Amino acid sequence: MKPALNQLLAFLMAALLPLLALLAPPAALALMDPPAEQFLCEGETLVATLHNGAVDAPGIPNSEAGTVPGAFLVVEWRGMSLQLPRTNNAGAPSYTDGRWWWQAQDPDHPEFAQRTGWKGDIERYQCQAQR
Repeated sequence: MKPALNQLLAFLMAALLPLLALLAPPAALALMDPPAEQFLCEGETLVATLHNGAVDAPGIPNSEAGTVPGAFLVVEWRGMSLQLPRTNNAGAPSYTDGRWWWQAQDPDHPEFAQRTGWKGDIERYQCQAQR
């Protein structure tokens, strides 16, 4: 394609995509991923990004906060990138892979912990939202 045509197509895509979001039904908007959030955890920056994931059973109970089973959270902290699946626990959404745990019942001070050692001891990390 010619460069001018490529530029026109890129402009139209950039201009029209936000308008398509306005036309989407509310249920579709609820499944859009929110922006990443930053926290200070034990003095180091942590980035948490929620992904609503592929949901094949939206009627499952506990869809609090617009998340349902199939959603997952990506936590980037101390050089690690953790993908924590959404649990189906009652209450505020929580995410765990069996070792790491995240729950933001208090969005300004989420619970972040990991199971350590062979005894299953729990190490909790103090986190605070950076807004």
